[in-house]
Amino acid sequence: MNNTLNTIWVFHGEGGRFSSGVFTSIEKAEIWINRHKLSGVLTEYPVDEGVYDWALFNSFFDVKKESQMTPNFIQQFTCTSQDHYHYENGIRDN
Repeated sequence: MNNTLNTIWVFHGEGGRFSSGVFTSIEKAEIWINRHKLSGVLTEYPVDEGVYDWALFNSFFDVKKESQMTPNFIQQFTCTSQDHYHYENGIRDN
């Protein structure tokens, strides 16, 4: 039996500086989001890999400028190819 977790779901609440929940499935995340009527974004992240490296490996991002290889750029990097959903008062936007 393989218990390897390839991705997790991270909830970042509206106006929050840090994430407020990490879940092993979207179903578990949505139960929590709905129960507390939360607003924010739920994003799927790769496990044991930074989003920058994941995006490069999967050809979701190509470096076009030297500045895109700096620590400041990499530490703030997100990718629109990550599955993500927006919520308002616990309800997922369509």
